[in-house]
Amino acid sequence: MDSVLYWMWLADAVGSGCRYAGELLADWPDPADLYEHLQTGGKPPACLSRTAAARLRAADPADLERRLARCEDAGVTVLAAGDAAYPARLRELPDRPLVLYATGDPACLNGRRYAAMVGTRRPTRYGARACYDLSLGLAQAGVVVVSGLADGLDSEAHRAAVEAGAPTVAFLGTAIDKTFPAANESLRADIERGGGAVLSEYPPGYAGRAEGTFLARNRLIAGLAEVVCVTEARSRSGTGNTVKHAERYGRPVLAVPGSIYSATSEGTNELLRTGRAGALCTAGDALAAIGLDPAGAAPVAVDAADLPELSPAAAAALRALGPTPRTPDQVCADTGLPIHQVLAALCELEFAGAAAVAPGHTYIALK
Repeated sequence: MDSVLYWMWLADAVGSGCRYAGELLADWPDPADLYEHLQTGGKPPACLSRTAAARLRAADPADLERRLARCEDAGVTVLAAGDAAYPARLRELPDRPLVLYATGDPACLNGRRYAAMVGTRRPTRYGARACYDLSLGLAQAGVVVVSGLADGLDSEAHRAAVEAGAPTVAFLGTAIDKTFPAANESLRADIERGGGAVLSEYPPGYAGRAEGTFLARNRLIAGLAEVVCVTEARSRSGTGNTVKHAERYGRPVLAVPGSIYSATSEGTNELLRTGRAGALCTAGDALAAIGLDPAGAAPVAVDAADLPELSPAAAAALRALGPTPRTPDQVCADTGLPIHQVLAALCELEFAGAAAVAPGHTYIALK
């Protein structure tokens, strides 16, 4: 019998996010041995819950052959915790997944450097641009960007890596054959064609318990990453759950500073204020956090065609802005424009996604 069937049998019994997976495999590194032990009347491992033990006794690995064939037909690779292709960084987790279902190229799951990029599903222009630019810089520096293929900042992170021609890894909270949201199906295809991988703990056609699956996948994002970067997040969100997993695994956390007036920056600013995260202002900050040369972060190429046509005042104000926050009065001094024109120009730039409000009612250029 194919050994992966025993791994699937065990994974089905204990479920996703199994907190005692490491303890279980320490005693039973080969699920086939555990199956034989139970078949000959042996007692189930003490760490197993009664429900998991009952599932193991009731199921037969051979019954999963149809699922394995379905995976093969759909181009889904089954990665068991005992396989060489299984992500080595996840193997060290106490609550590691026993089986992962993958599409794309699993080769990117080992031997690379990894950074998670996470945040709100409803970002501001500032958050979306920061996430894209930071992810682009990391991807151009050879780092694999890890996220969750959700709306908002997850999508921006993956899209930036695809644009850089670099592999990116997405963890799903759904069955491996379901893309959520469905609008990201084309982005998922780009990830898979670009040498990246999409992974899930849930097999094709999974119809089991849906509650908590997205929170369970957050630990995998944090687990594969060497640093977790938060670009924009509310004070209470799923992003906070990912940060907690990162802290539990000893992964450094970085956060992008945001406006004190923005609800979507409350979470990131709180991480910075309480010392739970370091400041993330450039891709070099994330590179330094994992021991790489910050100079390896390639500068972001700006295409003026990305900007809508600006008024002369807005164009002048944009030339006066940079990465260092500047007040409207300073922009007035640099441009010679009256304050009312500068304020109108700054609003135009903000709506165009070319500038953002920084703390202290100052402005920075985004392009």
